[in-house]
Amino acid sequence: MNRRELLKAVPAIAVLAATASGLAEDSASGTQDSGKTPGPAQAGATTPSPAVRLEPIALVKPNTDGGKSVLASLLDRKTTRTISDKQLPPQVLSNLLWAAFGVNRENARGGKAGRTAASASNSQEIDIYVALSEGVYLYEAVKHCLTPVADGDFRAKVGRGRRGSGATAPVRLIYVADIAKFAKAQFQEPGLKDADIQKSYYFVGTGLIAGNVYLFAASQGLAAWFHNCDKPGLTKDLNLRPEQRVLFAQTVGYPA
Repeated sequence: MNRRELLKAVPAIAVLAATASGLAEDSASGTQDSGKTPGPAQAGATTPSPAVRLEPIALVKPNTDGGKSVLASLLDRKTTRTISDKQLPPQVLSNLLWAAFGVNRENARGGKAGRTAASASNSQEIDIYVALSEGVYLYEAVKHCLTPVADGDFRAKVGRGRRGSGATAPVRLIYVADIAKFAKAQFQEPGLKDADIQKSYYFVGTGLIAGNVYLFAASQGLAAWFHNCDKPGLTKDLNLRPEQRVLFAQTVGYPA
């Protein structure tokens, strides 16, 4: 290369070097921030903290056709703890979340959208947080989308180090009860404001959703595993409000 060619090449080389440096800084920042808690969230808010760099995910329309029958799915329903790290296609992820606790009718009792799992007074007090490899999202059933909540891979914490390959499974669902939603229900079941009765309601609600997930997994040849999780750690990582309770988790993916 002669002197003239070298002078022409210098600006391009400088740009490439600056770009590479910026990418390296971004990568290092992402590694350092992956376990950090997002900034304070207001009650009921689902808007991610400015610290969260993930984009919302618009889920494709759920496909309600196909799969095994309900009876065949019940026959095949089981817990599988060893799960592959193979990613779920967008359509399967969409179908999974809709089956778990999606909207299946626009106007239910009280004028509120109905869901695929029952809840006391249709309070819909269970929120599903979805842990993927890049971060944790909140499933917004009415919009059928995922709103980012926290950057970083929290899948190992969701499983609390239990045996199996769940830490690399593509999807781990975190079930969180929002006690504040009971007070917002348009009609009140007996004892809905009593703490002990509330507990019975949100535990049953979680079980109904988990049952939907198990049946969906059986109908699609997927593996599912309902389990405990790091409740204190996830409460902090997800920046939950005092009225929210981390309950259980459920891991879904392809059998290993």
